[in-house]
Amino acid sequence: MKVLFATTNPAKVKKFAQKLQDNNIEIVTLKDIGLDLHPEESGSNAIENAYIKAKTYYDATKITTVGMDNNLFIEELPAEKQPGTHVRRINGKELNDDEMIEYYSNLVHEYGGKLTAKWVYGMVIYNGKEPKQYSWNKSHFYFVDKPSTKRNPGYPLDSISILPECNKYFVDLTEAEKKQSSGSNTDDAVIQFMLNAIQ
Repeated sequence: MKVLFATTNPAKVKKFAQKLQDNNIEIVTLKDIGLDLHPEESGSNAIENAYIKAKTYYDATKITTVGMDNNLFIEELPAEKQPGTHVRRINGKELNDDEMIEYYSNLVHEYGGKLTAKWVYGMVIYNGKEPKQYSWNKSHFYFVDKPSTKRNPGYPLDSISILPECNKYFVDLTEAEKKQSSGSNTDDAVIQFMLNAIQ
């Protein structure tokens, strides 16, 4: 079975593709089918934006579609500076990975060099009927103003994210440490949701 993953972020696809393929689900990307739509992500949270993406691309392709979005909250920032649903869109501009690292490093520096951060994720799977949704979060880590030299394409802020338990950048974490950072079986739970929703 083919499923469209409505993202241009290669890291998101890589994270789930192999486990889905192991269950006879083939992930098709926007690049694979040459589709270049720009749905307006006007939702107030990750689930609403994930639904907008999933429905837009399903309507265009009639392929069961996975939409995903994430919100960023930084504990020490005032409400007007919270990235929320606009992690990449700053002052009306869509930032690339390097620009994101530069912007957020400077922001962290402005507020003392270390800030407590939390990601909230939303996923919606839509096949023209009832949308199925799932939400999870990654918390208990912090941003620093000195980026690692290593990069995780598609997840640029891993270069300024530190896991307190081992005091390592996310880009330097082992697989075991990554599981610890996201909660013991978060990825497995997301995969299970996807399998249940798709099949």
